[in-house]
Amino acid sequence: MDTILVLLHTEPDALLSTSACEAVGAASRLGGELGVQGFSIGIIGASTQQALDGVASCGATRFLAAEHAELAQSRYATDAAAAEAVCRASGATLIVAPMTSRWARTLPGVAHRLGGRVDTHVTGLGATSGAVSATRWFYRQRMEGSLTRTQRPWIILIDPGAVAAWTGAAGAATAERVPVDLDAALRRTIVTGIEAPAAEQQTIRPDADLLFVAGAGWTKKQADGQVHSADAETLILDFLRASRASLGSSKSLVDLSGEGQSVLQFLSHLNQVGQTGSTPRHPKGLATCCHGEEPHVVGWRFITERRAVNLDPNCGWARGKADVLYVADAFAIMKKVNELLADGR
Repeated sequence: MDTILVLLHTEPDALLSTSACEAVGAASRLGGELGVQGFSIGIIGASTQQALDGVASCGATRFLAAEHAELAQSRYATDAAAAEAVCRASGATLIVAPMTSRWARTLPGVAHRLGGRVDTHVTGLGATSGAVSATRWFYRQRMEGSLTRTQRPWIILIDPGAVAAWTGAAGAATAERVPVDLDAALRRTIVTGIEAPAAEQQTIRPDADLLFVAGAGWTKKQADGQVHSADAETLILDFLRASRASLGSSKSLVDLSGEGQSVLQFLSHLNQVGQTGSTPRHPKGLATCCHGEEPHVVGWRFITERRAVNLDPNCGWARGKADVLYVADAFAIMKKVNELLADGR
């Protein structure tokens, strides 16, 4: 019979992220369907006790922890060594983990070390007659498929926002301390510092409640016959600072720089949402100045509540793709919204 390990890592505040709790929830439900009595939780980090206590009441019957000061910093060599040690100590055949950037670049290598297999971007887990199946999207989220594997151990990375997160009271967890030898890893890779943009310059926020998507209309000629890209940048950035929303973009907008046209300076292809971009999961979404056709909307399929602002009442958003369509000038709308946000309303 399969045994389950939920493999997690701590965040900079020594706690667990929402996506980690989602992995715990997915593993708990899978264990129930398999008829497994409990499961294991393994956590790596510089300090793990606070994180362990946070999931003490989740139903796990075994807790493992790999602690080392160097595990505070994400680094492939040390993360892989710690994750491998925890997996081997647990003896689990199914390893469920959140699809964070840290695990996405580490756990495929760990699967190779363990002689197992790995699947990423999984959106659901289930079991039928003792056989575990994983669900995920293919071909730019246009086709949903279900797969099973006989190879063990099987590492499964759960996409953020795809399953319900476990919630429960904190407790006091007693963990087995897994020894990890990081000397060899530290001889190969040394972190000398971190270069990152200022917090207010960060526009991609996966945990934000709102996704704000800008389309190419922001850089087109407006009612006065002029382009107002500078005004568009100010309106959008002011809204992002006040609302803490995550910023997305249509492909047509981020491609404008290669066409010699006016662009929004803070956008890159990392912001791109849609058929050839990302497929984020936020409770709410607001699209502005984009037409809402299929390439745009495919990236919105996991947004719970969709709203759009467009001057064209016959745009794609109006044809059943948005819950609410505001037929109005996005410049005027966002100016008013920013004024309300500034007044605390």
